Amino acid sequence: MKVLIVDDQTIIRDGLVTICERLPGIEVVAVAGDGEQALAAVAEHSPDVVLMDLRMPRMDGIEATRRITAGHPGTHVVVLTTYSDDESIQAALAAGALGYLTKDAAREDIDRALRAAARGQALLDPAVHARLVALARQQPAPGSAELPDGLTAREAEVLAGMAQGLSNREIARSLFVSEATVKTHVNRVFAKTGSRDRGQAIAYAHRRGLA
Repeated sequence: MKVLIVDDQTIIRDGLVTICERLPGIEVVAVAGDGEQALAAVAEHSPDVVLMDLRMPRMDGIEATRRITAGHPGTHVVVLTTYSDDESIQAALAAGALGYLTKDAAREDIDRALRAAARGQALLDPAVHARLVALARQQPAPGSAELPDGLTAREAEVLAGMAQGLSNREIARSLFVSEATVKTHVNRVFAKTGSRDRGQAIAYAHRRGLA
């Protein structure tokens, strides 16, 4: 797995390089100090995963994530930041990030998040997940009301599974349907919610209280 590390603080960047290079099967192909450098490095090295800071000069991690996920669909982003406020979390997921960790994450957490993102799966820091759950609970309970944006009940179930970080295969097993059926529902969820990828769909699910 090829990884790009993006952080404007040299000491943190170097520490992350050391951590990642000790993980089996992971190669750090480049580092960057801001979003503009990150875009150039992605274009040059085509990493599988970008480990992305949020607050950086010139171009922040949100905008860099948005441009990377739009222009390089084979590259996934995991955010690693000191910030766990609602605005940062929602903005990062809406931009397309598949993972969101805070900088007190253990090496094992970083390892799991990188490997999940490489598979196209979401993995969130427990504290971040708790914030999203709290936000969802603030939304009106859907009850028997019509689902938003024309989603069917089955599509809402698939979306909820995505928000739990489940793969298509795991969702299929939980709903007792084929993986091909789940893929069809996922594509319909993307179309109806205006999402480019799973990260944006997950952010949508939490905003609308469907997670």
